[in-house]
Formats: sequence, C-alpha cells, structure tokens
Amino acid sequence: MKERKAIEKNEVIRLNRFLANSGLCSRRDADEMIRKGFVTVNGREVTKLGTKVSRKDDVRYKGKRLSAEKKVYIIMNKPKGYVTTVEDPHAEHTVLELLGDACKERVYPVGRLDRDTTGVLLLTNDGELTGKLTHPKYERKKIYHVWLDNPVVKSDLLRLADGIDLDGINISADAVSYADPDDKTQIGVELHSGQNRVVKRMFESLGYRVKKLDRVYFAGLTKKNLQRGRWRFLTEKEINMLKRGIF
Repeated sequence: MKERKAIEKNEVIRLNRFLANSGLCSRRDADEMIRKGFVTVNGREVTKLGTKVSRKDDVRYKGKRLSAEKKVYIIMNKPKGYVTTVEDPHAEHTVLELLGDACKERVYPVGRLDRDTTGVLLLTNDGELTGKLTHPKYERKKIYHVWLDNPVVKSDLLRLADGIDLDGINISADAVSYADPDDKTQIGVELHSGQNRVVKRMFESLGYRVKKLDRVYFAGLTKKNLQRGRWRFLTEKEINMLKRGIF
C-alpha cells in the first residue's frame, strides 16, 4: 500500500520517483533519462541522480510537463452484467463498483467490453498509455473464447480468416480455430480490430449467434489466477511491458 501513496503537496522526494509516479517510466529508466539530460526542473536541466523535488516544482521530460499523481494500473477479470463506462444512468452496475474503496485514484477502463462480455479488462489513470492501447494504428492483439448457438463449419472459419465485410470495412481474424476439438460451437479468435462489438458482428454476419464471449488476452495481459469479478494491481514488470509495447 505504501508504494501507491500519493505525493503530498510539500513532500520532497527523489526525482526518479517523481518520474515513475507520473507514469512516464520505471525508476531505473528514469535514472537513465536524467543522466541523458532529458529532464528539467523549474526550467533547468538536471543530470545529477538523487536530485529531490516536490509536487510544486515544474518537472518536464523533453519539454512536456509531468504530473506527480501516482499512476495506477489494474487488471480485472470482468464478470457478466457490468458495463465498462464510468457513469451510465441506465446501468445497474459498472466495473468501478468492483474496486470498492481499495483504489483512491480515479481510474478508467481501457477500451470497452459489452455488458455481457467477460474477461480481461485493464483500468488506469494513465491517459498516455490508454491512448497507445486503444488507438487503431497500434493494433493491440486481443484473443477471445467464443460460444455459439450452432457448430461452426470449417468453411466459415476460413471466411473469418480471409475477412468479413462490416459496413464497408474488411475485418479479418489474425487466427481462428476450434477451442474444443469435440465441441465446434466453441471458437478461439485472435484479432487486432478495435471496432465496436466486432466479434459478435463477424459471427452474426455468417448466421451465428454468440451465446457467450470471454476475452482471455489483451495487450500481453491474461486473467490467469484471477477469478471472475476479482482484480489486482499490475506488477512493475507488467507495467514496463505495456509502456514499452513488449507483447
């Protein structure tokens, strides 16, 4: 809990911790950025490790001012019946309710999962990272486990791989296969498209109805050892992986 403590207004801390708390990078990477002269404090370049600053100081990385707010990164195994919008007057439950009072920072879901879709969901207050993970040009990999109302014939799997026309845009699965060789109503789909309800729409275009949809992988993150409806803070290794795009 101490690691997530926000910086008090007049608290004096090491510059590398300030950079890490801003969500820019890890403390180790911050030391390298300081050495290279990429960081200024109150308009002056700082290259000395161990330099201390407070929240009121103007700290910048390559000219961009940084906030001392502690960045928070949470992975959740989203249950059915919860929406991923922060506020929805028509929703009975939002995913933020599952956090309770355990996270004092205001975090936001990265991307969206439908009310009835379950699985991996990332929440954070790091706007820069959110942009990188949701912008179409970055094409972050997602893997879904899909349950359908009827067995899927092999020719339709090939059509999904070749591409489906959705509103004039050709969307293809990067990989698609039977999730269970004995049950051809269960399909595993890997894709990069960020279109709304893309998995359901692809199958619906082929005449299938999606009965259940579970996202098992998103941008290097899985729900391993995380029960439905539970969540945890990401490890430093996972955070660095996301920031560097190593997945």
